[in-house]
Amino acid sequence: MKIPKRIASAVINSLKGGVVPRTGLPYITVGRETEINALLHDVDIISDGGASFRFIVGKYGSGKSFLLQTIRSHVMDRNFVVVDADLSPERRLQGTKGQGLATYKELIRNMSTKTRPDGGALTLILDRWISSVQSQVISESDISDNSPEFDKAVEKKIYEVINTLSEMVHGFDFSKLLTIYYHASREGNDEQKAKVVKWFRGEYVNKTEAKSELGINIIITDDDWYEYIKLFAMFLKMAGYNGLLVLVDELVNIYKIPNSITRQYNYEKILTMYNDTLQGKAKYIGIIMGGTPQCIEDTRRGVYSYEALRSRLADGRFGREGIKDMLAPVIHLTPLTYEEMLVLTEKLADIHAQLFDYQQKITQEDMICFIKLEFGRIGSDSHITPREVIRDFIELLDIIYQNPNINISEFISSESISYSKPAIEENAAEEDEFAEFEI
Repeated sequence: MKIPKRIASAVINSLKGGVVPRTGLPYITVGRETEINALLHDVDIISDGGASFRFIVGKYGSGKSFLLQTIRSHVMDRNFVVVDADLSPERRLQGTKGQGLATYKELIRNMSTKTRPDGGALTLILDRWISSVQSQVISESDISDNSPEFDKAVEKKIYEVINTLSEMVHGFDFSKLLTIYYHASREGNDEQKAKVVKWFRGEYVNKTEAKSELGINIIITDDDWYEYIKLFAMFLKMAGYNGLLVLVDELVNIYKIPNSITRQYNYEKILTMYNDTLQGKAKYIGIIMGGTPQCIEDTRRGVYSYEALRSRLADGRFGREGIKDMLAPVIHLTPLTYEEMLVLTEKLADIHAQLFDYQQKITQEDMICFIKLEFGRIGSDSHITPREVIRDFIELLDIIYQNPNINISEFISSESISYSKPAIEENAAEEDEFAEFEI
C-alpha cells in the first residue's frame, strides 16, 4: 500500500491528536461496512430525487466523526456536493443572536466537491453551472458564443432553472441572484460576482446593505437559513450534481444549552428537517447528524426530551441489543471487533513506516499482544474506544522508531505499562463522574 507522504503525515498527525483526518481515510477505513452501505443506499435515493435523514450515535471516540468523513469522501466521488459543520456554543440550529446563521455560514464555507474537497467550492460551482449552460446551448444549436443570439439562448436556459426554483420558499430572490451572477460573469464584473457570493454565504448584515448593492430586499437569517439549504440542493441538481449531503456533528452542544426553551427551539428545527425529508418536501438532499447516546436518548435534556422527536426516533418493541436495524433513522455504532482493530493497527504501522522511511519492525504477534493489553484494561469492555487505542498505538510506533534498539515484545508486555494503564482508567472514571455531577 503506497501512500503519498503528505497524506501519510496528515493521517498520523490527525489520529495522534485525536481528530479525524480530512484526507487519506480510504487507507485506514476498517469495519463499518453495514453502516456505510446503509448510508450509501440513502445516497442512491437522494440522487433519484428523494431525501434522507439519519442520526449517527456513539460514544466519544467511537468513530462517529470518522464515519461522517468516510461518507463525505464516498459521496463526493459520486458527484455530490457536501456541506459540513460542527455545532458549538456559537453555532446552533436555531438562535436569537445569530447562532443559526453561524451554522449556515460554516456549512457554506465548507461546501466541497470532488475537485475542491477542502471547502470553498461555492464560486467554482456557480462558474461551472454557467459554463455548462453555455456548452449546452452550443451543442444543442448552431449558435456560436460570439453571436448576438447566444446570450438570449443562454438566458432562456437559465430561466428554465430559475422558474423551477421560484416556486420554492425564497426561490424568487434566490433565482434573481443567480441571474445577477450570470450577467456579472458575462460582463466580467468580478466585483458584482463577489457581492452575490457574499449574499449566498449569509454575510450581509442587514437588508439595507443588500438592497443598495444587489437590489435584493432580503437576507438570510437565523429563522430561514434551512430554506436556502433546500434551495441549494435543487439548484445543485440542475447544475449537474447528483445532490447535496449535509453533515452536522457535535449535537451534544445542543444538549449542553442550559435554557430549556432554547433547547426546545433547536429540537423543533431538527423536527422540521426530519419531517421535510421523510414527507418529500425536500428533494436531492440528505442530512446526517452525529451525537452521543446521552445527547440523543436523555429524556430530560436530549433529543428525546422533545416528545415529537422521541416518538419518531425511539426503538420499537422488536429492537434488540446486538441486532442492527440499518433502515432506522438512528444508527447506533457498535465497538470494532478485535480482528478489525488488528487490521487497523497493521495499516497504521505500514503508513508510519512509509512516513518516516524505516523498515517496519513491529510484528503481527506484537500487535496482537498490544491489542490484548489495551482490551485487558479494567472497564475496557464498556469504556475503551478506537480513538484511545489508535493514539496509544501511534505513540508506541513513535517510541519504536526513535529507539531502534528496543525489544518490542518485552516493552509492550512490561509490567510498568500493564499496571499503569488501569490506574489511568480509574482516574478517567473519577473525572467522568465529577463531569456528570457538574452537568
